[in-house]
Amino acid sequence: MEYIRVTRDNLDAEHICCAISNNKDIQVASKKAWLSERFDDGLVFLKSVERGKCFIEYIPAENAWNPIIAEGYMYIDCLWVSGSFKGHGYSNDLLSACITDSREKGRQGLCILSAAKKKPFLADPKYLKYKGFAVCDESDNGIQLWYLPFYDGAEPPKFKACAKHPHIDEPGYVLYYTNQCPFNAKYVPIVEKTAKELEVPFRAYRIESKEEAQNAPTPITTYALFYNGEYLTNEQMNDKRFIKLVSR
Repeated sequence: MEYIRVTRDNLDAEHICCAISNNKDIQVASKKAWLSERFDDGLVFLKSVERGKCFIEYIPAENAWNPIIAEGYMYIDCLWVSGSFKGHGYSNDLLSACITDSREKGRQGLCILSAAKKKPFLADPKYLKYKGFAVCDESDNGIQLWYLPFYDGAEPPKFKACAKHPHIDEPGYVLYYTNQCPFNAKYVPIVEKTAKELEVPFRAYRIESKEEAQNAPTPITTYALFYNGEYLTNEQMNDKRFIKLVSR
């Protein structure tokens, strides 16, 4: 498999989304805009030549859009291989490239979000364990921070208190999200409209800066839905899923 590093110079021309083929789609446009502003922070987006089938996205943890303390580590935003391409070693290729690059940049290890059981849009814990990662912290809602240190004695990363104990003091449904995930540009407005039609209290709060993300009340900032202050899910809602959730 041949891989391409997406940069500001080729971002417009490259296909970057895991599931959307139309580069003019608002979801793709929002993701590319988010990426373009992260390159100066050291973000790396490495993808296969196949359209949207395999990629890894990572950034120095100091600049990650997550409330973690992981100085000197590289944080993996996403490692994705689509169904038909699984089982061919492409995840290993991408992770190995990330490890090599991170070592060359003087990083002391990698970290990434997961959970005890596989959750949508999070890394597979079985794969992480197989590759030598270990859990270094866990939040009250079961989201885990895994790490792969490059040398003995490296201090493990950890969640900030706001992520370790995710809770907000606001009634109704409250969504925290970023444009890091392309699906949000389409589906957040749909859920907002559905909630209004159902007369259900709903507020969507888009995180727009690294500082906001690093102090968010949730370990997952790409999509975190709360209800009456308690964390519910990181799985993106469309109108049907939201209606089903509200009707419970």
